[in-house]
Amino acid sequence: MTAAELTLVQAVNAALARAMADDPAVIVLGEDVGVDGGVFRATEGLLARFGDRRVLDTPLAEAGLAGLAIGLAAQGMRPVLEIQFTGFLYATLDQVLNHAARLRNRTRGRLTCPLVIRAPSGGGIRAVEHHSESPEAIFAHVPGLRVVVPSSPAQAYGLLLAAIRDPDPVIFLEPTRLYRASREAVADDGAALPLDRCRILREGVDATLVAWGGLVPEAVAAADTLAAEGIGCEVIDLATIKPLDEATILASVGRTGRLVIAQEAPLTCGVAAEVAARIAERGLADLRAPVQRVAGWDTVMPLPRLEEAYLPGAARIAAAVRRAMAWS
Repeated sequence: MTAAELTLVQAVNAALARAMADDPAVIVLGEDVGVDGGVFRATEGLLARFGDRRVLDTPLAEAGLAGLAIGLAAQGMRPVLEIQFTGFLYATLDQVLNHAARLRNRTRGRLTCPLVIRAPSGGGIRAVEHHSESPEAIFAHVPGLRVVVPSSPAQAYGLLLAAIRDPDPVIFLEPTRLYRASREAVADDGAALPLDRCRILREGVDATLVAWGGLVPEAVAAADTLAAEGIGCEVIDLATIKPLDEATILASVGRTGRLVIAQEAPLTCGVAAEVAARIAERGLADLRAPVQRVAGWDTVMPLPRLEEAYLPGAARIAAAVRRAMAWS
């Protein structure tokens, strides 16, 4: 099959169309997903192709939408719910945490909840308040939820298909700033990528660099800068935040002896802290330097004028690697 050069948001669209064509139980619902094709056009064309019984424009009522989607999933459908911006995900917490995440356990396996909740995530597009949140740690803390954050078009296509086919709820956070940042060859062949696995993007012997979502390109750029200084970084894209593929990270730290973790979310109690703790518990003897974390500041994501001061970038990531290298 010929691969098309797609942006990340086009790859999401292609995965949704493929899933809907392959399985009549897959439906798409959310605010403006039908006639308008979604606020970022991730669902463009789906209404015309699949009709208004499978592509549902809904009221502005996130808590109600989550409850509706959970009910549909419990009764054999595979709903994909779009939340327009991650700040609006907070309104779904009661339904998602108390019901979607617990349904399999509550019914002793009699019912499952094959639900995907998609949302654009993170900053970098100079948006207003509530439109640039990075809440992956909130959902990763909840037993029963899987949390996935793609960082490339091909990854978005394959991981979204895998999420839709999963029998349990998946929070699928799409980095907003990467929606149209680049293009990649994506074969619309219906092949899913495995969940719960990291991807090693670059090999290196001096330091392990872990990132996900919108910071993956920043981590790669930092590795390029450091390579010119003779520092070889192994760059790992988490891809699935929960469950965490700690084996890949442990093996990498075993080779490099240093670990730098970059997250866009605020520092305190973030996913980077969990990764650091896992390495401290199981890989401490391999470390030659303290683990370094690079993160957003412990404050609300600022309005556009200060957004660049908030977001971690390649320069801050490279500086953290240099700090780790100084210990040797």
